[in-house]
Parts: sequence; C-alpha cells; structure tokens
Amino acid sequence: MHRNTRTTLATVAAAAVTGGLLTFAASATAVAVDGTVASQADFDNDGIADVASSATATVAGKAEAGEVVVAYGVQGTGLTSTRRSLVSQDTSGVPGSAEAGDRFGDETAYADFDGDGYDDLAVGAPGEDLGTDKDAGMVTILWGSANGITGAGAVQIDDPASSSHDQWGRLLAAGDFDGDGRQDLTVGTSKSKVYVFKGGINRKGTYGSRQTVQTPIMTDATPFNLTAGDVNGGATDLVVSGYEPTEGWTRNFLLFGTASGLDAAGAQELRPGIISGVGDINHDGYGDVVSGAMWNATNEDGTTVPYSAKGGKVWITYGSEYGVGTVQGITQDTSGIPGASESNDMFGHELDLGDVNGDGFLDLAIGVAGENVDGVTDTGSVLVLYGKASGITGTGAQYIDQNTAGVPGSNEKGDMFGIDVKLDDVNGDAKADLVVGSGENDYNGAITYVPSTGGKISGTGRSLSPSALGVSTAGRPGVGVNFAD
Repeated sequence: MHRNTRTTLATVAAAAVTGGLLTFAASATAVAVDGTVASQADFDNDGIADVASSATATVAGKAEAGEVVVAYGVQGTGLTSTRRSLVSQDTSGVPGSAEAGDRFGDETAYADFDGDGYDDLAVGAPGEDLGTDKDAGMVTILWGSANGITGAGAVQIDDPASSSHDQWGRLLAAGDFDGDGRQDLTVGTSKSKVYVFKGGINRKGTYGSRQTVQTPIMTDATPFNLTAGDVNGGATDLVVSGYEPTEGWTRNFLLFGTASGLDAAGAQELRPGIISGVGDINHDGYGDVVSGAMWNATNEDGTTVPYSAKGGKVWITYGSEYGVGTVQGITQDTSGIPGASESNDMFGHELDLGDVNGDGFLDLAIGVAGENVDGVTDTGSVLVLYGKASGITGTGAQYIDQNTAGVPGSNEKGDMFGIDVKLDDVNGDAKADLVVGSGENDYNGAITYVPSTGGKISGTGRSLSPSALGVSTAGRPGVGVNFAD
C-alpha cells in the first residue's frame, strides 16, 4: 500500500492497479502450526480438507446478499461440485434474512469453536443493517457436522459497540489466543480495535470472556487484515496489517498470545504485506510469517515505497522463541523464481502454505493475479516454491497458469487466476493440493483444483464454476475470490 493513501479493502472487488492506486480482494490467510502440518478446514471430520469460499451472490433477487459455498474434499477425488453446501441468511436456522448489500460471507474463519471434533465456520456480514444502524454488520457461527456446514443451530455473536456503523465482522481470525486449549474468535471492524471471544463458543453462543485490543496501527484507520498462527511456540499469535502510526506506511504487527489473551503492548513490527500466512516452513518448531506486498515500488507521484519491489514482493520472517528472526525477501527476479518482476503483476496478491511433496517442510503458493501472459492482460498465475531446512528457495519452483498442462480452462483477459490460493490436502493422500480462485468469466469466479502427484503440483485438475456449485451468476458473485482461513 501507499503511505497516507486510504485505499479501501474491497473483499468483493476485482484486484486492479492504476498507476499506484490499489483495490484488492482481502482474505486473511491464516495457517496454524501443528508440527510441520499447516492447518486446513475439516467441517465433516472425515480427515480430508474442505474449502469454503465467499460468494457476493444475489439471493432470492437481493443483490449482494451473499452466501457461503463449501466444497468438500473427497478421498481419491478431491474437490467436486456435487459434494458441497450452500448457506445464506435465507437458509433454515441462520439468523436474519437475505437482504441486498448484506454481503454475508464476505469474511470467514474456521475453527472447532465448540470442541466437538468438527470445524465450524465464523461468517461476517459487514453490510448488515440493524435498525437505524447502517452497515452495523453481523457475525454468525455455522456449525460443522457429519453432513458438513449447515444452518442448523447457527448463533449470532453480538457487537459490543453496537450502533456505531462499524461493519462488525469485516475481519475474522480464529485460534487459541490464550493457550487454554479452546478455540477463540477475533473480530475486526472498520475501527482499529479488535475483540477476542475467548474460552471457546458453545451452541448457545456463550463464550468464556471477551477481550478488547487496541491494535498498534494508526488509531483512525481500519485494519487491512488479521492472520492467526503460532510464531514463538506458545499460544496463537495474531498478525495485524494496517497503517503504522508514525508515517502512515503499511506494516504488519505481531501481537503475541499469552495466558490472558493478546498482548498489544509487546507487539513487534514486521515487514509490510496485506495478505499473510503463518506456518513452520523450516521445521524448527517456530511459525514463520509470510506476507505479500503486491504493490509496485513507486507511487504514481514518484515516491519510493519502502520494502517494495516492481510488481510486488513477498516477505518471510522466520520465527523464533522471541518472535522475529531472520527476514527474507522474494520477488520474481529472485534466483530460480519463474518469470520476471513487471509493474502491476501483483506478486503476493495471495499466499498459502502446505506440504506438497510430503518432505516435512512447508511449501509456499503465491498468487500473481495481475500477471500478463503472452499478451493476455491480467490473466494471472500461481507460483509454488518449495521449503527445506534452510527455508524457502527458488530451487524447483513451479509456474502454473491456465495454459499449464492439467489445469482446466485457458488464459483469458482479466481472469486474475491466483486471486486466492490454498495448499490443502483435499484428496486424502497426505500431500497438499493446489486450490486456486479466479475472476473467471467477468468476475463470476471459479475454484480450480490441481492435485499434487506426490512431488509436485502436476495432476489433472478440475474447475468448479458458480453455476455447478449452485450459486447464481447474477451480479458477478466472485466465487473463489476469498477462501476461508
């Protein structure tokens, strides 16, 4: 981002760069640490990863009412359009009703909040109006079950600062921030404070306690993103992206989890990036923070943006018992990385971590949503970089676009393939597969699954269109633009 530029995070807008001004799809790519295994959602508790996506869909004729679509992983098969759930505020059991502009599902986060073995899904509807409180926002918990995500018994988590037009649920992150063994939920708004609901959440919507945290960003600014993960080997920590208060540059701040919750006073400043992930890349027992600074190195007024590069840059901060450790920067000009750094590539638009080749080290998928390929503008691409004991390197890196063998579709203008990415094992072979979101077909969107063959991402893939998933294409729903983390 640019210093002192109040660019709005549009979770349902296509990523675009004009000169130096950015708008982009935001999703908090949170990757927890469990040995060397990156966390992945399992809503039906079958041991295979599931993928939830927002859809800014028209529901019952209500434009941008929004819904959530869940594609379930199937043993030996991966993601299909037939094994899926579709939930809106018109679904039985879900509080409220579908209304124009609610944007139900704009932001999502998963965790087993009630401790029953099934991952649950926290869903934000930041455009929800409550009485005279326009854009008050709403947060709903959808429960996992043997049938996956349904509306049955869904509960609402109330805004402690109601009547403030603050888009409650605009940002969400889940983790065990106080280390008590139960999953907590952090909720962000259009304000710089966040709220942590601790001690788990039961099916009556009751939680243990609530913590209010003033984040270290500029107090009159809105956080860009929240990312949960364990960096220093204790409770879950939180990465907050936003404007730093001294000069207004975009930065990340690492807030440590403690027995009493998140510690803002001891926050550490990290390199910039809107989308982040946390996972133990080098298998040293500490989570590493990856962040994508997808913007260009120079503003439209000629100002040089710190810690940036032409076309975007990815920063990796390797964790330690003290938090921040060694820092590494990666661009498309880094040795071994396919392609070259070009203006407006949006290298680092999205990120995710997972073990593709089963060697015990996490690998990194990077979305390059603005990549031009063979003269096709903004068709997009994804890079997969492989981890080892020394961290992420360019050795053996893979370049994937829609003209790559095994990837369905073809490179088309404005597809923005890589607008979101995940590395999850959705076919049950204990290797992370690649799941890619795109703005396919004039931003109707699509979810593309390409399996790992054990050593690389190289199997024959499958594309899930909105229509196949049961999502209306009225109003360009952007399926796959924002995955749950």
